[in-house]
Amino acid sequence: MTDPNTEQIQLKHDSTWDIFLIFLRLGLTSFGGPIAHLAYFRHEFVEKRQWFDEHAYADLVALCQFLPGPASSQVGIAIGLSRRGIPGAIAAFSGFTLPSAMALVLFGFALPAVGNLLGTSWLHGLKVAAVAVVAQALWGMGKTLAPDRVRASIVVAAACIVSLLPVHWEVQIGVILGGGLIGCTFLRSGKQQPSTSHTTLLIPVSRISGTISLFLFFGFLFLLPVAAAMSESYAIKLVDSFYRAGALVFGGGHVVLPLLQSQVVPAGWVSNDVFLAGYGATQAVPGPLFSFAAYLGSVSSGTPSGWTGACLALTAIFLPAFLLVIGALPFWDQWRRYTLIRNAMPGINAAVVGLLLAAFYNPVWSGAIHSAADFCLASMAFLLLVFWKCPPWLVVLFTALFAGLGFY
Repeated sequence: MTDPNTEQIQLKHDSTWDIFLIFLRLGLTSFGGPIAHLAYFRHEFVEKRQWFDEHAYADLVALCQFLPGPASSQVGIAIGLSRRGIPGAIAAFSGFTLPSAMALVLFGFALPAVGNLLGTSWLHGLKVAAVAVVAQALWGMGKTLAPDRVRASIVVAAACIVSLLPVHWEVQIGVILGGGLIGCTFLRSGKQQPSTSHTTLLIPVSRISGTISLFLFFGFLFLLPVAAAMSESYAIKLVDSFYRAGALVFGGGHVVLPLLQSQVVPAGWVSNDVFLAGYGATQAVPGPLFSFAAYLGSVSSGTPSGWTGACLALTAIFLPAFLLVIGALPFWDQWRRYTLIRNAMPGINAAVVGLLLAAFYNPVWSGAIHSAADFCLASMAFLLLVFWKCPPWLVVLFTALFAGLGFY
């Protein structure tokens, strides 16, 4: 058991700059997606630096899996928050996110020139790579989150509803809430007990501040759509779209795909080809998948775009994560004891897999697989990812070069 007084002394020794540098190194080297990021964090902060014990770290992970938003980024924000308050949270987020965000913005700037130089075949290879990556996410999430017939049925029902109805955020919220309701009804487990931490997390946020943060989260969620509808400002519409995407997605970066696609492609802000090319490139960079928002903001057809659009989109999609972590941490120990919440989560998670399955069909599969050769290349990429355990960046590079050099 960690002595709280010792923990308080340690807090004084961790400067905001130190936290930024630690997370910057992680942001430059953490390939593999959200689950891999959590493993990197555990090695860095539990095993190496001993900022937390296993139980305290597990509590942070459980909270961020429960909340909507990018789970690994939220864990990083929570770690920074626990060490240096809100400045520490900002430092952790900035260090972990900026490398991938800047790389993707630069990719967006280079996209027209590189496309003209090499043709469009390599871009098609990136779209094929996206098929394999989303299929891998489905494979892993399906085995873990839908292992029985009730949850598998939720997956298929959610996918069918989202595929057949117009893609609006209200439909996706309804599917997630429906999954939670089914979970409460058919997936009850009286044996499941909340974990107990051997270390008291010293979060320098009061319940009053947490309440204000939650109030802001819901205030932005409901008022931004009204402001966007009443205004002709593209900047407000951009912030509204990306804020809702960050606020309403359960399951991490892959699941945000249908929400972002439904916001930017039908509106004509980004073409579907450019969208999927960027999504493929996102798999080749380290750090959080939500950095994809910076790419979309930079290549959008509206004004502002470029670096300004990237900053607006990136801030908007991560703001809900900040507000939820700051708002929920003071109350988490109490919330996780409620049986209703624990029973709802398996159904919610299964509905999330259904959203990803619908996105896998459209736009990922329908936008990339047009021939038997496309199918074969996607199958090879899936084989390399799932069974040969090749890193995603290498598989993305392989598919882009394979297609770009005209091997099929």
